[in-house]
Amino acid sequence: MTEAELLAAFRSLDTPSVSDAMDKLGLAAGCLGITAVVPGQRAVGRAFTVKYRLAGAVERGTVGDFLDDVSADQMVVIDNAGRIDCTVWGDIMTTLAHMKGIAGTVIDGVCRDIPKIRELGYPVFSRGTYMMTGKDRVELEAINAPVNIAGRQVRAGDILLADDSGVVVVPAGRALEVLTTAQQIQQVEDTIMQRIQAGESLRAARIATNYHALQTKSSG
Repeated sequence: MTEAELLAAFRSLDTPSVSDAMDKLGLAAGCLGITAVVPGQRAVGRAFTVKYRLAGAVERGTVGDFLDDVSADQMVVIDNAGRIDCTVWGDIMTTLAHMKGIAGTVIDGVCRDIPKIRELGYPVFSRGTYMMTGKDRVELEAINAPVNIAGRQVRAGDILLADDSGVVVVPAGRALEVLTTAQQIQQVEDTIMQRIQAGESLRAARIATNYHALQTKSSG
């Protein structure tokens, strides 16, 4: 499977199916508390990770210049230690990310300039929104190093899926396994939906498809 085919296949899934698949495989998945800034947005991409730290008294560093180095279809993943008192994403970054075709942005922290995010339909997922700038409050610590997003480790190249149900992190080395399992789960759920729409009881449809064991961790 090519990289384009892999990402396209993940785009056909939702985060609940992928989360269930990762439960079955014994993998941590969801980023608790990280939600869509604008409802209805979806994003899938390989992680480009960014880590911030508290700004020093002398050298203030920069906020956002890394965006020049992000490729189309990557997902910007920002670890701001969950801070909600200052933003690390605004309208200039939204505009450039949209122009470059970047898949989306996930922030363990907050963002601002929501009208521009809405106008461009650019997918941003964060802990919330707040107008106060991060300039002179945070500085860049690392690029493409492992980061912590709501208690989940994210490494550069991991696959992130984000939608109205939340954000999940798929380790790069387990991507095909997760994809196959999630596709099987989604197929079962689609079958249940067809059965109940045809008049079958929910109980019968679930028994027939072994629904209650779908996400149960595999033994061995």
